[in-house]
Amino acid sequence: MYDQQSAYGSQQYGNSSGQGVNAVLPPELQGLNWGGFLLNWIWGIGNNVWIALAAFIPFIGWLVPFYLLFKGNELAWKAKQWDSVEHFKATQRKWMIAGLIVLGIGLVCAFISIIMNIIAAGVSSTN
Repeated sequence: MYDQQSAYGSQQYGNSSGQGVNAVLPPELQGLNWGGFLLNWIWGIGNNVWIALAAFIPFIGWLVPFYLLFKGNELAWKAKQWDSVEHFKATQRKWMIAGLIVLGIGLVCAFISIIMNIIAAGVSSTN
């Protein structure tokens, strides 16, 4: 539900989210967007930031996560209607946590793979 008191700034400014180029990013939302960095194209779909799909373009796709890291908050604020700054922050925090979980799972899988390769190499050298 939209709460006028918790909306961006005060009633004087209102909530301009979802208004594209006319949207004004609240000062408290300036900063890094780790959800956009870690889950780039998935985050982009969830936040209506379609430029995130450029991650699939060869040779330039690796730049997209960094672009989203620095510009993700602004892009998401402009692309989607949010109830309030607090709602935006809470949602982006969930994206960050999901990204960290995916990163953690990937690192654990990589570690297990390395250990399994070391074990396999040791077994094959003894035969």
